[in-house]
Amino acid sequence: MKKTLSILSLGLLLVACDATKSKINDLAVNTPIKTSLDLTAVDNDRVPVSIDPGRFTKDTVTYRLPRVIQGTYSVSDFGKYVDDFTAMDYEGNTLTATKEGNNTWTIVGAKNLDKITYYVNDTYDIETSGGIGGEQPFSPAGTNIELDNYVLNLHGFIGYFDELKSNQYTLDVTAPVDFDRTSALQSTGETTSEDGNSLTTTYFAPRYFDITDNPMMYGDLDVEEFMVGDIKIVLSLFSPNKTHTAESLKETVYEMMEAQKAYLGEINTTSRYDIYVYLSEGKEDSPKGFGALEHQTSTVAVFSESMPLESLKGTMIDVIAHEFFHIVTPLSVHSEDVHYFDYNDPTFSKHLWMYEGVTEYFAQHFQVYKDLVEPQEFYNTVNSKIMTSKNLDDSMSFTKMSENVLEEPYASNYYNVYMKGALIGMCVDILMRKESNGERSMLSLMKELSSKYGVDQPFEDDQLISEITKMTYPSVGEFLTTHVEGETPINYDEFFQMVGLTKAEKEVETNFIFSGGQNIIFGADQEKGAIIFKENALNNSFWKSQNIQAGDVIKKVNDSELTMANAQQTVGMMYSWQVGQDITMELERDGEVIVIETTLTKPVAVSESIVEDENATEEQIAVRKAWLNQ
Repeated sequence: MKKTLSILSLGLLLVACDATKSKINDLAVNTPIKTSLDLTAVDNDRVPVSIDPGRFTKDTVTYRLPRVIQGTYSVSDFGKYVDDFTAMDYEGNTLTATKEGNNTWTIVGAKNLDKITYYVNDTYDIETSGGIGGEQPFSPAGTNIELDNYVLNLHGFIGYFDELKSNQYTLDVTAPVDFDRTSALQSTGETTSEDGNSLTTTYFAPRYFDITDNPMMYGDLDVEEFMVGDIKIVLSLFSPNKTHTAESLKETVYEMMEAQKAYLGEINTTSRYDIYVYLSEGKEDSPKGFGALEHQTSTVAVFSESMPLESLKGTMIDVIAHEFFHIVTPLSVHSEDVHYFDYNDPTFSKHLWMYEGVTEYFAQHFQVYKDLVEPQEFYNTVNSKIMTSKNLDDSMSFTKMSENVLEEPYASNYYNVYMKGALIGMCVDILMRKESNGERSMLSLMKELSSKYGVDQPFEDDQLISEITKMTYPSVGEFLTTHVEGETPINYDEFFQMVGLTKAEKEVETNFIFSGGQNIIFGADQEKGAIIFKENALNNSFWKSQNIQAGDVIKKVNDSELTMANAQQTVGMMYSWQVGQDITMELERDGEVIVIETTLTKPVAVSESIVEDENATEEQIAVRKAWLNQ
C-alpha cells in the first residue's frame, strides 16, 4: 500500500497474496456461497446485499465483515457500515442474529437459514470529523455509492462465515444497463431485466480471498484498455467534473509499465492488471485519503481532481509503480501471517521492510535504472527519504514495529516503511552489488526468494533473515541483524561511499509546501487555531520573494478559508500547484491583513544534497554504474 499526501507527507498500501488456510468444512455443504449487490435499489445512499450460504449442518454460525484488510495495517471495521442485518429461514421467518462488536453477527437456528440481507453505507462521504466513530478506512480501501459512480471494494460489502472462507463464491451485481463496469473477477454471464433497464452480471470467485482481492468500479467511467507486452492493462477513471481522462494518462502508464516489465524480467507473471482511479473533487463529502491500495493484479487509487495533468502523471508514476511492484512481494514472497490472513484478529509479519520498503525502493530505483529520471533526481529522492525518516523514530526496531503495527508507539511510525524501509532496500542493493562485483542485486535476491517460495509457499517469519544471509553474504546478514532487527540507526554515508557519492550544499528545485527535501514550511499555532508559515519558509525562493514572514497566519488560499479542519485538503491542493498558475493568499500579521496576488514561479531551496564525488575511485564508480545501469 502506498499513501500519498496527509498534511505532512507524500508518497504511500499492501495486499497479501494468497488465501486463507484450507480447513475441513464441518459447517455447511461445500457449495458456492451466493451473494448479490443491487445498485438499482439503493436506499438512502445504501446498497442492499443478499447472502445465500447454502445448507448448514450446525445450529449456530458466525458471520463477519473484515475488521482489518490486507495491506492497510490499520483497523477499518467494515461492519460499522452495515444496517438492517436480517437472517431469514426457508419459511421467510426471521432468525435470531446478535451483533457482537463492530463486525460480527451470531445466528441461531442456522440449520434453517435461507439467506442474510442487509444494507451497506459507503465510506467516502463520512471521511470527516463528523463521520462514524472510530477509525475509518483509508480511501482506496473504502467504498463509494453515488448516482454515477460506485467504488466496489468488495470487502466492504461481502463478509464470510468463519470456516467457509475456502468455499467458492458467486456474485450477482445488478446495475443500470448503461453503466460502464470493470472488474478482473471472472464473469460467467449477464442477464438483462424484462424492462431492459438493468443488467445483472454474474461473477465467480474461487474463495473469499478472491472476493476481497478483486475490486470493481461501476458507473460513468472513462476506460482505456491496452497491452504492455503480454499484459493487458485496464485503466478505469472517474473524474466527477471530467477534468481528466483515461486517454490523457494512457501514454504515461504505458511507458511506466513497459519500463517496470523490463526491470522485473522473468519475475513478472500476471496477464492482466487493472488500475482504478477515483479523482476527488475536494468537497466536504469527498474522499480525502490520497494514495492507493494494491491487490494481486490490480490497484485502487484516489487522487485530487484539481491536480494539473502533469502533476497527476507524476503522481501516477510514483504511486501506481509502487503498487505494481507488489507482484514481487508479497504476491511471490510472503510469510505465513500473510498467507493465512485473519480478517478479524490478524497477526502481522516482521518484514514490512521488505513488503513495503523494498517495493517502494523498486518503485524509485526502476525510474533511474530505466532512464525515466536523471541520477540527480533519484539522489534527491533518496535524500528526502533520509530526512523524513529522521523525523520518525530512527532507532526503532523495524521487525518489532512491523509485528506490532496496530499498537502505539509502532502505529505512528508505520509511515517509515516507505522512507527508511526503502532505504534499507537501497543499502542491501548496494551491498549486494559491491560484494558481487555488480553481478547480484536486491532484485536478483527477490527473484531467488520467489523461486524458493512463491505464491503458494510462505516462508517462516522468524527464519527470513537467516535465509537471506545464507543466500547472500555475511555483510548482508550483519546489516539486517543490526539495522532491521536491531535498533542501531543506519550511517548512510558508508553506503554512499561504496558508490562514490558524497554530501554537498546544493540549490535544488522544490515545490510550494517544502523548503527542500520534505521539510514542510507550514505549521499549526494551537493557541490561535491557525496555520502559519514556519521559519524555514524563507528558505523557499518563491515565498521569500513574496516577503512573507515566519509566524504569518494564512487566512485564505484562493478565496477559500484555511482552517485547522481543512488544512490537510488545502495543503494537498497546494502540492499540485504549477509554475505559471495565478494564486491569491490572504495573511494576517500583527493584526494587519496582507494580500498576495501573484503568478507562481519555480521555487528552489539550498539544502544538503547527495552528489557524485569528483574524487571517487574507479572501483566506487564501477559499483555506482552497476547500481544505476549506467
